[in-house]
Amino acid sequence: MSNVSMLAGGSARRTSPQGLIRGVLRAPSVDPSQALALVADDLAQTEVELRRIVESDVRALPQIAHYLADSGGKRLRPALTALGARAVGVESPSPILMCCGELIHLGSLLHDDVVDDGETRRGRPSAQMLHGNAVAVLTGDHCVARALLAAIEHGGAAAGAGLARTVSEMSEGEVLQLQRAGNLDVTVEAYLEVITRKSASLVAWCSSVGALAIGDTRSADALARFGHSVGIAFQIADDVLDFAEGTGKRAGADLRERKITLPILHALGRVPGLKDRLRRAAPTEDELPGLFNAVRDSGALDLALADAHGWADNAVAALQELPPTPARDALEVLAAWLVERTV
Repeated sequence: MSNVSMLAGGSARRTSPQGLIRGVLRAPSVDPSQALALVADDLAQTEVELRRIVESDVRALPQIAHYLADSGGKRLRPALTALGARAVGVESPSPILMCCGELIHLGSLLHDDVVDDGETRRGRPSAQMLHGNAVAVLTGDHCVARALLAAIEHGGAAAGAGLARTVSEMSEGEVLQLQRAGNLDVTVEAYLEVITRKSASLVAWCSSVGALAIGDTRSADALARFGHSVGIAFQIADDVLDFAEGTGKRAGADLRERKITLPILHALGRVPGLKDRLRRAAPTEDELPGLFNAVRDSGALDLALADAHGWADNAVAALQELPPTPARDALEVLAAWLVERTV
């Protein structure tokens, strides 16, 4: 039986999406290892540069930045930067430009943990728990500033200006999300506005900066559209994974916090009484298992995944403006994997 997406990004008719069956993870059908092998050496250089760029004679700044960088992460943004550059004929992508998106991401994580009073990050105590809010915020500022400087110095004025706009959009998205917290009347369009600003805008810049750096504005536009759609697909899939067991994260944080995500939006229209219950107060621990099962049984997760696949399809369509290359093929593989991933 096929699912038809209701979002602008998902007009294509698809078979049932991979990834989850009633909240149980199943292996993705796409293996990204060969795609990432194309830029393995580039990514290795980026790890070195990532630590060098944040160096400072104020020892706390690199110490905290290294602590977060060393705790892991997918390094999705550097990989997209490298593949985007190679897709437009850049034989040796700049490892410093590859760092920029990751530095912005690290800075935003440091800020988020302060805003959300987060106690852990990637399975370790958050920086603000170890060093305090003020130092964590200022280290985040340090990461952002170094990223902007590197973008200008190694990508040119257009790359630097684009990243500055992206940082502004990310801040706007975070504020919109805070203002709408707990509002159960949020629309799908409002949800998309938030994730476009706070997540997809950075993925779009990372995907396109290699083309911007060589003045190829037409390819940069196609890669930015690819990154925009991939960023939305990635965030929707991430929101679906909040309902999965076995990811290494505590399942159900969004439902506990009444955070409006696409799976919850779909569930609000399918589970009788769910909106009224969540409107009253956050669910108790005793209530959560029943609400969890109701969301899973409603088909909301499959609908959200179908939407994510639709946005991934849009991303692949944007790439058709580029010449066929192994790097373009690798970007297509990553677009599919980012929806089907289990972590």
